[in-house]
Amino acid sequence: MHLHIRAVAVAVLLLIAACKPQEPPAAAPAAERPAAATAPDANGFTAPSRQTAEQNAAVARALALADQQDFEDAKKGLVASEPKLVIPGPEGEPVWNMPSYDFVEGEAPPSVNPSLWRQAKLNGLHGLFRVAEGVYQVRGYDVSNMSWIRGKSGWIVVDPLTSKETAAAAIALARKHLGADPIVAVIFTHSHVDHFGGVAAILPTDEPTGAVRVVAPAGFVEEATSENLLAGTAMVRRGAYQFGMGLPRGVRGYVDTGLGKAPSRGSVGFRTPTDVIDRTPQPLEIDGVRFVFQYAPDSEAPAELAFYLPDHKAYCGAEIVSHTLHNLYTLRGAKVRDALKWSGYIDEAMRLFPDVEVVFASHHWPVWDNARVIAYLEGQRDTYKYIHDQTLRLANLGLTPREIAEQIELPPVLERQFANRGYYGTVRHNVKAVYQWYFGWYDANPANLDPLPPEDAGKRYVEAMGGAAEVKRKAREALARDDLRWAASMLDHLVFADGDDREARELLASVYDQLGYRAESGVWRSVYLMGAYELRRGVQSPEIKPSSATEILQHMPLENFFTAMATLVNGPKAHDKAVTLNFVFTDAGETHVLELKNSVLHHARRDADPKAAATVRLTRAFFRRLVLRQVGLREVIFSDELEVDGSRTELFSFFSLLDQPDGRFPIVTP
Repeated sequence: MHLHIRAVAVAVLLLIAACKPQEPPAAAPAAERPAAATAPDANGFTAPSRQTAEQNAAVARALALADQQDFEDAKKGLVASEPKLVIPGPEGEPVWNMPSYDFVEGEAPPSVNPSLWRQAKLNGLHGLFRVAEGVYQVRGYDVSNMSWIRGKSGWIVVDPLTSKETAAAAIALARKHLGADPIVAVIFTHSHVDHFGGVAAILPTDEPTGAVRVVAPAGFVEEATSENLLAGTAMVRRGAYQFGMGLPRGVRGYVDTGLGKAPSRGSVGFRTPTDVIDRTPQPLEIDGVRFVFQYAPDSEAPAELAFYLPDHKAYCGAEIVSHTLHNLYTLRGAKVRDALKWSGYIDEAMRLFPDVEVVFASHHWPVWDNARVIAYLEGQRDTYKYIHDQTLRLANLGLTPREIAEQIELPPVLERQFANRGYYGTVRHNVKAVYQWYFGWYDANPANLDPLPPEDAGKRYVEAMGGAAEVKRKAREALARDDLRWAASMLDHLVFADGDDREARELLASVYDQLGYRAESGVWRSVYLMGAYELRRGVQSPEIKPSSATEILQHMPLENFFTAMATLVNGPKAHDKAVTLNFVFTDAGETHVLELKNSVLHHARRDADPKAAATVRLTRAFFRRLVLRQVGLREVIFSDELEVDGSRTELFSFFSLLDQPDGRFPIVTP
């Protein structure tokens, strides 16, 4: 039984694993050595082609890369920094390693888009910074920022990073320079793990203290504990591509996410809010500090808030604003975000807080001075609105998502602003997100209504093109003339027609190398290079440590587990099965009834069904240990914390119908 229950945990662990890449192999050399400039590196990544070098050089000429304003802002107010910042994890392994990015210095190498290189330099500036009188930030200790606001008796901490370990290091830095006054409140700006996961470093126990307030947006608990649960296994796998999990760090490997260096990978905590933000404006005084909260759901996160400090004239934009075009659709896979609402929240902030003098956020660096702040907010607002409006304009003219993505570019006045460039999200995939928001996946072309699956289509395309050798010949020609997207399309068909064709795999990998080297988006670079890495080395899967999920699982409603369990039922195997089971959680005072019928699993929290084939009595704590693999089969059978009344045969038969996905499915091969 325990083996199948654990399958639910794989989905739960997206909350940690999708945001926490494995520590990658050692960084590649910072510069291409002349003798090796044209040879594959130790990991198989090919050298940047002449065309790649020329395209990246053209990017450098087209942008004002010498503009130092962002660097001045990112360095402004520096109080202290730790140059060789390495943060160890629970088992001694580094969960954060800034020296691994030391290769990001000087001019961009030909294998990295110079605009992304510039962003990586900015994201490498780390330490404790003063934002305004009584407002500080610790930046570069995780992918997100930890902000500190001085109250009458202590400190209010905003977004305690991803993990306990990085949060503890950030707190130690702040304590060293800001003093030892207590932390009196914590604010979670939104429901993504990199903004609440480190809370255990502030509140080490789950017992309410009464002294520390926890402020979060309405829906935070539900979203933080269940977001991505149902599709979690697939998102973990896709998240490995988005965050370049396992890629070597170096000039031909992983460089930056665009949003920050990378998410940390330590122990994740959780706390339930004491104060909920559910409207705009919502005034609240915390330890003598006046806040005006802005409720911003369905923007960058399903549950999100921003706030204004009127006495400081400082606006915390959470993740509604940042120094990049953000994702309306995240490549790991998620529900698309509402571009119109997102733009509207920024416009709302401009109207509500016109006297703002500084804007700081959950990622990146602040912007100061009213005129510059308003221009920055206006640029971010109009970028999302332009993408929204122009996508619908072209859709209403009959263009499909791919056609729209090929046409839309930001107006020069927006495109020239570095904060609007596609370091994380991109115009191309955000356009498709807007189309999906309104129209879904179908582009109205009947040929796309029921297309062949990749393997079948691949074999037929290869046959129609004259066989594998001819496809390779055409692909090499396309590669020679730098027609990379067409080369990728042909070779993708060939690899799916025959996944064992090593020559085809290497050819496709070399195409992905060049596409990755040119990408301005950190995640596009990671996606391409992960594809190349796996074509050469096979499936790369992130290590998942179930113990990291303890606190998330502790707070997750039991209903969520059973909803996820229903997605594991193997429908064809269950065609002739019908069974009802009771799960009685003795410590939680909850009973959940599961009914399998018509190959569909339903569950309800209600009184036990007297006709159930079996009744399982257990504690929630035991169930959690079961999910975390802390309980073996013998203990499942003989533990005093689990009793089974009725048919054990029916119980085990039911669990035999549940799939056990391990998240190691192939992406770039059949």
